[in-house]
This record gives sequence, structure tokens and C-alpha cells, in this order.
Amino acid sequence: MSNIPTRAEADPRYTWNLADVFPSDEDWRTAFTAAQEAPQKLQAFQGHLGDSAQSLLDFLRYSDTLSVTLDRLGNYAQRRSDEDTRNASCQEMSALFMNLAVDTSRAAAFSTPEILAIPESTLGGFFQAEPALGQYRLLIDRVLKLREHVLSPEGEALLAAAGQLGQSPNDIFSFLNDADLAFPDAVDRNGENHPVTHGNYAPLMQSPDRALRRSAFESLYGVYSQFRNTSAALLAAQMRQIQFFADARHYDSALHAALDENEVAPEIYHSLISAVRAGFPAMHRYVRLRKRLLDVDELHFYDLYTPIVAGQDIQVSYAEAQQTILEALRPLGEDYLSLLREGFENRWIDVYENQGKRSGAYSASVYGVHPYVLMNYTDTLDDMFTLAHEMGHSLHSCLSNRTQPVTYANYVIFVAEVASTCNEALLMRYLLSKTDDPKRKAYLINHFLEQFRTTLYRQTLFAEFELWCSEQIHAGQPLTAESLSAKYAALNREYYSEGIVLDEQIALEWARIPHFYYDFYVYQYATGFSAAIALSQRILQEGEPAVRDYLEFLSGGSSKDPVSLLRGAGVDMSTPQPVESALRQFGELVDELEALTAEH
Repeated sequence: MSNIPTRAEADPRYTWNLADVFPSDEDWRTAFTAAQEAPQKLQAFQGHLGDSAQSLLDFLRYSDTLSVTLDRLGNYAQRRSDEDTRNASCQEMSALFMNLAVDTSRAAAFSTPEILAIPESTLGGFFQAEPALGQYRLLIDRVLKLREHVLSPEGEALLAAAGQLGQSPNDIFSFLNDADLAFPDAVDRNGENHPVTHGNYAPLMQSPDRALRRSAFESLYGVYSQFRNTSAALLAAQMRQIQFFADARHYDSALHAALDENEVAPEIYHSLISAVRAGFPAMHRYVRLRKRLLDVDELHFYDLYTPIVAGQDIQVSYAEAQQTILEALRPLGEDYLSLLREGFENRWIDVYENQGKRSGAYSASVYGVHPYVLMNYTDTLDDMFTLAHEMGHSLHSCLSNRTQPVTYANYVIFVAEVASTCNEALLMRYLLSKTDDPKRKAYLINHFLEQFRTTLYRQTLFAEFELWCSEQIHAGQPLTAESLSAKYAALNREYYSEGIVLDEQIALEWARIPHFYYDFYVYQYATGFSAAIALSQRILQEGEPAVRDYLEFLSGGSSKDPVSLLRGAGVDMSTPQPVESALRQFGELVDELEALTAEH
């Protein structure tokens, strides 16, 4: 870790500016102290929502105000915590906020049952008596649709109190994964050591040095193997807690409960898996092509991420990445580019890895302020795409926050990955348009194929594995390190074919995937990718009309259900067509890469 700076040593120019939320930790603590009155204020509304239109309106307005307050408190505390997961003071802030969030949720638990108890005729009268309630009609309609899944006020309070317990598997996994695990150095073909961290594992897997890739692969999974039983217990606890809440709310499955929250039908989840399975032949062909182009006797899982076109390793500095992304996204118009520049120039982004920093990348929205992006940038082509991806999330949040009232500003997860992946698709098409060099074009097509493999195929593999885990719990079957690894290995064999050696280490990959703690999240990467491919094609082909529809979608928040929002932008996710179309494009790209490399 000696070459990785501490947080104190990080260059402020490349760290996010949390002062836009609170000037200091002390200011946060002052605001937190004031917010501790929220549960008591909420309880003052209890038993009175049906008294009058004004009573209901007052409660809904206070709820909006409180959501903004909690959004800022939670974001600041979590961002500070993620800067260095070993910082006890910041961990305390995050824990204090979580306690307040649970207390607030418990105090507000009466609201849904009370709204459901208001007679329909009375509600109609409220809307007539108080026109300002009209802003909340969609919110109330959504509450009414959940009638069969809402408990008594006492039951809702109990579930709210259990919320913190439900978060425990994710919290424990995060501490284990980000703060406690350390990996032995990897050794390259020359005998030199290389540190293995979450932040640099992906670049190591992309190295042309096969000895280094294998060493890093064995280093990482050797450590996860030591904690495989703990990891299995954590994942089992996660699956049990989502099943508990699904049962408590009278859903027939945890999948149905998770998707219903986003107004997405379970059929879309199953349709994705079926469509991708039908697309296995193209993936299996790509695996065979990768083996041939790497010129190896056996293809291993540590060979999947290294470029298969030699001599085209692309290093991209952070400054170069910003400029390239601005050029690539020019088809989205000057308004979009102006907002993108604002994010680049005003420290929305925490750029580089430091000791103890949370791994990976994300975008976090703060209503009334601006989003924040966490990166662990290492000057690779992948990192440039990750930056474009996360800024897609950020600008989606900006446009929704600036267009929608706080009630409807948060878009649901089903559409969250569309804007990010559309940025990536436009960036790839831009890069391909800028070269006539067959080797460079082949390199970029390979990179594009990897986006399909890792987002459409791999995330669907994750989704299928997560569904199996949930079904095992629902059926009363235990989840052990052995059963989890056996199922994960079997899925990898099906998805990747006999063309790759089924390394024993890959059976443990489930132990390092944080998204398995996000309640059926991963499938949305695949559906979002499919929608984004369709939308990027429309933007490039049709220009201004497509851009107008797309920006309207980005500004929509949750003002409509997600399938309707996407349909307005020009893609219908209620059918398998977008996924099938993306898979066809994957097959065409494999054809093109085969033609470009035929002489290899």
C-alpha cells in the first residue's frame, strides 16, 4: 500500500467538495441535532391524516422537506465514510444517520395505513377542496395500489424498526470487503511484485503479462477462499432478510416484492434470462475467438479481460478522458454538455484511490445541491468509460432534480442504468468513428464486445444466480459455501461454454459481488444496457427529435412508471425486442472482429 496515498495526502483538486452540502463535520452535526426532532414532529401527524385536506397536505409537505434534510445528512455522512472506511469519526456519523433514518421511518410508518383508511369519496373531496394536493395525486395513487401489501400501523412500525437489521448483511459485507480484506502482492513474469487492491484488480486483469494476471487472480480468490463460509453466511442472511420482508408484505416471492417497488413486472426479469440464454451461441463463438486471438492452449478466466489485439493498449489520463467524453457526447446537445462541464470543473468527482477508500465507482444524487461521483481512476480505457457511465447517472439526477418536485425527483433503479450506458455507447461509437486503423478498430470492437459480455451476459448470469439463491431460501434450502460455489460454477460453464477452463477460483466470484446485497439490482444493468443501445442508435440516426425525447426521459424522475418513461424515449422494455436487438448487435460485432482478425 506504500504507493497509494492516504486521504490526507490526496490532491484536493481531484477530491469532491462536500462543503457544497455542509461546510464542515461540525455543521453536519449541528444539522443532525436539529433533525433529531423529526420523529416527534412526524408523530404529531399520526391519527390526523384523514381529518381534512389541509392536514393531509401539511403532512405531505413536511415529508418532502424532511426528505431533503435527510438526503443531505445521509449523503454527507456516507460520502465522508467512503473517503476512508477506516475513519472512526466518519463511521460514527454514518451510523448516527442510519439510526435517525430508522427512527424517522418508524415514526412515519403510520402514514401509508392511514392514507389507505381514508374512504375514496373522502379523498376525492380532499382533492377538490385543496387544489395543492394535486401535486401528490400520483404519490397517493401509488400508495393505493399497494393496499394488499400494507400492514396495520403497528405492523408497519415493526417493519420500519426491522429495517436496520435488514441492512446488516450489506453493512457487514462492506466492512469485510472494503476495510478488512488485504491481498498478497501479485508477481509478474520478471519476478516483480505488484500490490493487489480492489482499485487496481481490473487493470491487473487487463495486463498483457499472463503470469501477472494469473498471480493476481490467485491472490484475490485465495483470500476470498479463506472467508468463504463467512461470505456464504452473509449472503444467506441477505436472502433471508429480503424473503422475510416479502413474506411480511404478502408477496408470493422476494423477486415480486423487489420489482413491485419499481413498478416492474417479474415477467421482464424472466424474459431477460430467457433472451440471453437464447443468445449463448454468439457468446460461445466469442469465447472461441478470444482463445484463438490470444494464441493460448487453454483459455482461463484470468484471460477474459486482457485485450485480444496486441500493441493497442490505450492509456487515458483523467484530463484526456474529460475532453474525449465531451466530444463524444456532443450529439446530446449543448445544454447537456454545459451541465457535464459544470460537473468536471466544480469538484463533483473524487477521482483517485487512497488508502481505505471505498472500492469501485458510483454516482450519488443530492437534491438541491448536485451529484457526487466516486472513482478510483487508474488511466485506463475502462476508467474513461466508467467516468462517462457515472456522469450519465449524475446528469440524469441533475435533470430530474431540476425538473421535478422532490416528490418525484428520484427515478427508480430500473431506468437508472440507461443514461449511464447510453453515454458509454455514444463514447464507443465516437472512438470507432475516429480511426481507420484495422488494429485500433479491432481493439475498440473488442472493448465494445466486453461491454456486452460484462453488462448484458455477465449481469444476467448474476441475476440468474441471485434468483436461484432466493428460490433456495424460499424453498427452505440452506445456502452454503459449497452449494453457492457449485451453482455459480455451473452457470459459468453454461454461459461461457467448454471453450474456457472452469478455474476452481471462479466458483467463488459470488463472494466478492457487492450488488448481491442490493435486492435484485443487477438485472437492471442488462435491461438498461439493452435500452441504452437502442436509444444511442436512435440519437445518432435521428438527431434532434430523438435527443428531445431522450432529455425528456432524463427529466422525468418518477413522474411515470419506468416502462412508460422509456417508451416515451422510443424503447419498449415490456417486450423482449430491445434485449434481442442488443444480442443481434453483439453477434454482428463478433462477425466484424472475426473479419478484421482473419489473418491472425
